[in-house]
Amino acid sequence: MSSPRTATIAVIQTTLNADVTTNVAKISELVSKAAHQGAQIILPPELFEGPYFCREEQDRFFAWAQPVENHPTIIHFQHLAEELNVVIPISFFERSGQVYYNSLAMIDADGSLLGVYRKSHIPDGPGYEEKFYFREGDTGFKVWDTAFGKIGVGICWDQWFPECARAMVLMGAEILLYPTAIGSEPEEPDLNTKDPWQRAMIGHAVSNVIPVAAANRIGLEGNQTFYGHSFIANHRGDKVAEFTDRDEGVILASFDLNQIRLNRASFGFFRDRRPDLYQVLLSP
Repeated sequence: MSSPRTATIAVIQTTLNADVTTNVAKISELVSKAAHQGAQIILPPELFEGPYFCREEQDRFFAWAQPVENHPTIIHFQHLAEELNVVIPISFFERSGQVYYNSLAMIDADGSLLGVYRKSHIPDGPGYEEKFYFREGDTGFKVWDTAFGKIGVGICWDQWFPECARAMVLMGAEILLYPTAIGSEPEEPDLNTKDPWQRAMIGHAVSNVIPVAAANRIGLEGNQTFYGHSFIANHRGDKVAEFTDRDEGVILASFDLNQIRLNRASFGFFRDRRPDLYQVLLSP
């Protein structure tokens, strides 16, 4: 019999403003709160250092980007991760030479920086003008072997692509995390994408037999309202923890990764895959 190997995930949901210091302090406080409740892996939202600046195309926002080396926010959370013995994926606006990325730094529980993932899928539409700012990621999908399990992370728009989730699980991921900034559509104010957004990720949980967690922001920023509803789903696709559109704080859920591995094997999704038939996936 496989002995239990439990991982406890926490998701952070909060409002964010234009002051980096205030936002980092708020996220730090919530990380500490989650850790004291027993969380081992703690997920903040996408680009939490400031407002979601991609709502509009303004060259002044490029000044907000920094290289990963000596990044003050990453260094701050490395110290906090080591102090609390927790894993923290940190979303940040990266400058690398003359190009810019929507990136994530994976910090392990000893404070070490395991590496950087650069967002693969970059959206372009009203209210989500990311192609103005970000180059498509060149890291490929990443899975990190952390102190509390093998973690794959996609960033926001990545979460809509089943290929991203499947690739990370094939690479050995035991948990999928998605830091996010999503809300109202400025051109279609009556359109609410909350349910399809959750369903897409719940589909990843079911078809890959893996826990999935998403962290969103909340509140009004300009003409855009971020609708929260951050959640954690188990490997069956059941939502085991969820925020409303107004909650601020942390939610937690625990999973036996060894038992889930056995469940994944028994479902046969990976046994019965037919890669020989999937060539069409490599065409545009």
